[in-house]
Amino acid sequence: MNKLTVIIESAPNNFGAYIKEIDGITAIGYTLLEMKQKIEEAIAVYKEIHEEDGYDIPELLKGDYQLIFKLDVKSFLEVYSGILTKAGLERLTGINQKQLWHYANGSVTPRKKQVEKIQNAVHQFGEELCSVEFC
Repeated sequence: MNKLTVIIESAPNNFGAYIKEIDGITAIGYTLLEMKQKIEEAIAVYKEIHEEDGYDIPELLKGDYQLIFKLDVKSFLEVYSGILTKAGLERLTGINQKQLWHYANGSVTPRKKQVEKIQNAVHQFGEELCSVEFC
């Protein structure tokens, strides 16, 4: 199965996305979920137009493929700032609030190890939330 990397970028009022491996496929959405739906629609339109106009469809889009969505730490912290506080993220990740603030405002780019630490903590938190039901 081919893997396609969808790079997500946040803007003040929406999200933009493009496929790293294939030029010409882009999408915009007001939420992450909408943007994901729009990029899938953009792929379908791209394939349809290429077929109609007699152009070759890139090998990566033939058969099954998986979309891997990538969002940088700065954008993540910005998007979820009203939901996940720096104090809460410090408890989840073990990274102090001041360092998280530097990542959020873009004055410091986190090292790969820090990115993984944030990602793993957020994913674990998400799994914990998904594992419970309310009564």
